[in-house]
Amino acid sequence: MYTRSVIYTCCAGLLLTVVAVSCSKTSIPVGSEPALMAIPKGFAQMNIPADNAFTMTRWQLGKRLFYDKTLSVNNTISCGSCHKASLAFSDSVALSNGVNEAAGTSNAPTLANVGYHTSYTRAGGVPTLEMQVLVPIQEHNEFNTSILDIVQKLSADATYQSMAQEAYGRSIDPYVITRALACFERSLISGNSRFDQYYYQGKSNALSAEELQGMQLFFSERTNCSGCHIDFNFTNYRFENNGLYLQYSDSGRMRFTHLESDRARFKVPTLRNIAFTAPYMHDGSISSLEAVIEHYNSGGSAHPNKSTLIRPLQLSPQEKASLVAFLKSLSDYTFIRNKKFKNE
Repeated sequence: MYTRSVIYTCCAGLLLTVVAVSCSKTSIPVGSEPALMAIPKGFAQMNIPADNAFTMTRWQLGKRLFYDKTLSVNNTISCGSCHKASLAFSDSVALSNGVNEAAGTSNAPTLANVGYHTSYTRAGGVPTLEMQVLVPIQEHNEFNTSILDIVQKLSADATYQSMAQEAYGRSIDPYVITRALACFERSLISGNSRFDQYYYQGKSNALSAEELQGMQLFFSERTNCSGCHIDFNFTNYRFENNGLYLQYSDSGRMRFTHLESDRARFKVPTLRNIAFTAPYMHDGSISSLEAVIEHYNSGGSAHPNKSTLIRPLQLSPQEKASLVAFLKSLSDYTFIRNKKFKNE
């Protein structure tokens, strides 16, 4: 875990160097993908259920399921339809369409480093990755089916039956489907952005002077960005209200806790690969990083549950630009180019 004092020390020394010697943004070579389940430098070990340890046979089954449109009621969409590898496993629209073009109810988040999350869905109503897929399967505006109907369809497929036996020692069933998908999704590990190269890998020229200035501002008490977006995955996994509206159509965390204090609170998202995952916010209502910074600079709306960390920042145009530049440095091109994850 990095601290503000460490960030300040790093920035102070490197700003002088980078201002004197401009650094170039090095490209990431295609084909340099890390091994599946390789933990990047600076990352914590991932907690994996004992009954779903990683194996290649489970991963291969999970990948096949992830891209299989048979999981939807009319065989038209898959998990990969809304979580696109080229977009860090997110989508490019505010609300992704489910079966029969039905609009979703929340923005599709990135699946990068999803294995580290402590709860799932924007409101955190699902406790494990194995259980998560059951939500889109039964949602009317997503897959609009049931896990039992999916099992019935897949049971007629000899390849699936063979893969299930090899991976889990049993016929294709809800246990196999949910665990294989979770196995594949845990492998979606992203930790080779230029920020990672600079901070964790010790490449002192990985970030530009503007990006370093943005990083220093990001971790400062002035902006409080790191009050919520912290640690190696740039999230505390908690539920916050960021003052997006005075009145929300989505009650957020309150749906599960029934506490008024949780109204319109949503899980703090990771900022990794954020340049690939527009539009932003739980409802996809903000289209650009510049607009996101403007929202936080304004202090947001005075919702009663708004985080106390959010207040007017009075950032200059240059400071706002440096924050955007830093956020873009969290982009992991190795991850989005990784052919192992694509449906090829």
